[in-house]
Amino acid sequence: MTKYIFITGGVVSSLGKGIAAASLAAILESRGLKVTMLKLDPYINVDPGTMSPFQHGEVFVTEDGAETDLDLGHYERFISAKMRKANNFTTGQIYESVIRKERRGEYLGKTVQVIPHITNEIQAFVERGAAASLDGKAEIAIVEIGGTVGDIESLPFLEAARQMGLRMGRNQVAYVHLTLVPYIATAGELKTKPTQHSVQKLREIGIFPTALVCRADRRIPDDERAKISLFANVREEGVISMWDVDSIYKIPQVLHEQGLDRIVCEELAINAPPADLTVWNKLITAQENPQHEITIGMVGKYVDLTESYKSLIEALRHAGIHTSTRVNIEYLDSEVIETEGTDCLKKLDAILVPGGFGVRGTEGKIAAIRYARENKVPYLGI
Repeated sequence: MTKYIFITGGVVSSLGKGIAAASLAAILESRGLKVTMLKLDPYINVDPGTMSPFQHGEVFVTEDGAETDLDLGHYERFISAKMRKANNFTTGQIYESVIRKERRGEYLGKTVQVIPHITNEIQAFVERGAAASLDGKAEIAIVEIGGTVGDIESLPFLEAARQMGLRMGRNQVAYVHLTLVPYIATAGELKTKPTQHSVQKLREIGIFPTALVCRADRRIPDDERAKISLFANVREEGVISMWDVDSIYKIPQVLHEQGLDRIVCEELAINAPPADLTVWNKLITAQENPQHEITIGMVGKYVDLTESYKSLIEALRHAGIHTSTRVNIEYLDSEVIETEGTDCLKKLDAILVPGGFGVRGTEGKIAAIRYARENKVPYLGI
């Protein structure tokens, strides 16, 4: 039977839940476990396909053609499982499914409510998603719940996660909570109060985290970890520091060195071989010791939010790692090229033009393409 790890976030959004979840999955996979991942998005949109790239970032398209959250791209880059439509669902999809069932009379005239009908549907979607990859043989499913604890949109998902823990019983479900520990420069210290309040909010819902992953711009000292442990009612070894690093591919090693995978395996009563992160260490070594250097220009419409092109950026970095090349990416607004010309392209070794919606900036893209072809600059159009 598949066991579940729910990843929640607190204090603020964009802390890196997706990277933390994918890194934990990578460590568990390196221990010989079959791991899959899911992303639950609390917004009411049915999928992100029609959302503005400036608001949502990249839309990641799965092998079966689903338009999904960009975190699924991280999942595929960190573990071997291929993501499918069932690995990402939204509040919109849940409500759509429940309303259709109600119209068909499947609830036999009962009053349809958030609890139990919406939460039951969420649990059914989670179990279906866990079975979508690896031929339904995943030993662990890591489920990332989008949003922030305390948001009204996330409450049904958190309630469903709590109910799954109750229904499945001991050693079947674990909870990992990601929080922010901000550094206040004027005071010269890290502040743990936001984390304390975030965990308190989570416990009010009925979820008691197995481990806390504390995001900060620096390593969190042991005395601060002890303080968080005391107030959050989490074992001190379960308070994990996740500080800023220059490459996201260092995060698996950061989390493993502090024993996050061991803590989770103990909670789930899983006896697995030690983690072997040799592949990750080789990747970091290759990334930090390039033999060549190139500059690639990315000419697009959404360069003000580079997450709009996340998979392209990571693909370029991966290609650089495999060819021992440091890849510098210049983000160039196609609308600026329309008005100011192509002089900014002269210093580039290659040009990449990704897709976009509508006519805005199209002439700038065409100008960049013309420049590349006329000046024999390597060019790739997506």
